[in-house]
Amino acid sequence: MKYLSNAATLKLDAGKCAGCGMCIEVCPHGVFRLEGKRAVITDPDGCMECGACAVNCASGALAVDKGVGCAAAIINSILYGGEPSCDCTGKSNKDSCC
Repeated sequence: MKYLSNAATLKLDAGKCAGCGMCIEVCPHGVFRLEGKRAVITDPDGCMECGACAVNCASGALAVDKGVGCAAAIINSILYGGEPSCDCTGKSNKDSCC
């Protein structure tokens, strides 16, 4: 599944990566792989900004503004009804995302 092109806030500091592969294990959309004993982002547009990778990265190599992208939109649509919207203009998202 792809989200908005070039919109994900996912960042990787390869110098901090310990190569444990935890990001690969926890990412629901498989946006990482190991290359030369370091993680690389292979599909940034597949990132739903859930934050699982950053929370589980013991070396602090990953950062993402979780809850601001399409993951938040999907959760808000379930909680408040309606179609998912990846912005804050909809009434259902106004109070919870901005």
